[in-house]
Amino acid sequence: MSLTFENITLGQRVLFGYGRAALNLGAEVDRLRAQRVMVIAAPSEAEIADRVTAHLPVVLRHSDVRPHVPVAQAEAARAAATECRADLLVCVGGGSTTGLAKAVALTTRVPVVAVPTTYAGSEATNVWGLTEASRKTTGVDDGVLPVCVVYDSELTLSLPVGLSVASGLNAVAHCVDSMWAPRANPVNQAFAMEGLRAVAEGLRRVVREPDDIAGRDATLYGCYLSGVAFASAGSGLHHKICHVLGGAYDLPHAQTHATVLPYVLELNAPGAPDAAQRIATALGGATPVAGLNTLREELDAPRALADHGMRREDIPEAARLVLPQVPPDNPVPVGQEEIVDLLARAWAGKPPRDREAT
Repeated sequence: MSLTFENITLGQRVLFGYGRAALNLGAEVDRLRAQRVMVIAAPSEAEIADRVTAHLPVVLRHSDVRPHVPVAQAEAARAAATECRADLLVCVGGGSTTGLAKAVALTTRVPVVAVPTTYAGSEATNVWGLTEASRKTTGVDDGVLPVCVVYDSELTLSLPVGLSVASGLNAVAHCVDSMWAPRANPVNQAFAMEGLRAVAEGLRRVVREPDDIAGRDATLYGCYLSGVAFASAGSGLHHKICHVLGGAYDLPHAQTHATVLPYVLELNAPGAPDAAQRIATALGGATPVAGLNTLREELDAPRALADHGMRREDIPEAARLVLPQVPPDNPVPVGQEEIVDLLARAWAGKPPRDREAT
C-alpha cells in the first residue's frame, strides 16, 4: 500500500540558547520593528520578565495571569493592549501566560513573541483556550501562534524539580496524543517520537541534577517538538479529558496532564499497535505503558487526581462532559463506562495496567 497523507507544519521562528534570552529577544523586537511592547508575565515571573525585557520599548507590564485563561482576565488584557496601543506582545512564563497572550492576539491580532520558563509546549501551537462558567473552550487560529519563541534554559533554573516533572510530562502528553490524534501522520509522528525521547532523557537528568543545563536544554528542545507535533496532529482523547477537568474543576494544568496520561495510554495503545510501538521505542520500554511507568517512577510523577483537588463524586459528571468531546476516530471505542473507569483509576492513582504484557 502506498503512503498517502497531508501534513501542515506551522511557520515560526525559534531562537534557542542558554543565557541568550535578553539578546535574542532584543534582536527579534528589532527585526519586527516593534515600538510599543506589552509584556505579559505573572507576578511569580516578574523578576525574570523585567530582566529579559529591560532594554525593550515597553509601554505596559501586565501581570493578571490566571490558569485556564478566564474570559474576564482575557477581556481585561485585550482592553489594556488596545489602550496602550501595543504593537507586540511579549509573554514571559508558562502555559497560562502564553495562553493569555494568545487570547489577546485572538481579537487584537497583535503578534506574540513567547519566552517560556516552563516546558508547556503551547508556545509552538496555534491553539487557544478560554474558560467561562467552569467550561473550557478551545479553538485553532493561526493568528495566536507566536511569531517567535525565545528558548533559554537558564530561565527554567528557578522551576522546582516537582514542577519541572509535571510540566515536562505535559510535553510527553503532547507527544503521545499526537501519535493517534485526528491528523496524525508520519511527519508529525516523527516530531513526536524525537520530542518524547528528548523530554524523557532531559527530565531524568533534571531530577538527578536540577542544575544540569544539558538536561534542561534537552527538555526544552523536546517540549518545542511536542508542540509542533501537537499543532500538526490535532487534539486527541487525552487533551479533551484534561481540558474538561481543568475548566470544570479548576485542576492544575500540568499536574492533571501528568496524572491522566498513563490511563489514556493504557486505553488507547491496544487499538494503535504501530503508534504504541513507536512510543515504546522512544521511551525505551518493552511496551509503551511499561516505558511510561518506568519513567514516571524515576521522576516521582504526580499520581492521583485526588491529590490535586478533584472529588470522587465529580467523576460521573466529568465523564458526561468528556463523552461528547471524544474524537470519533479514537483508536478504541470509548463510551461512558470507559471514561468513568479511566477517571476513577486516575482519581485514585491506581497503577496503570500494561494490557499488552498480560
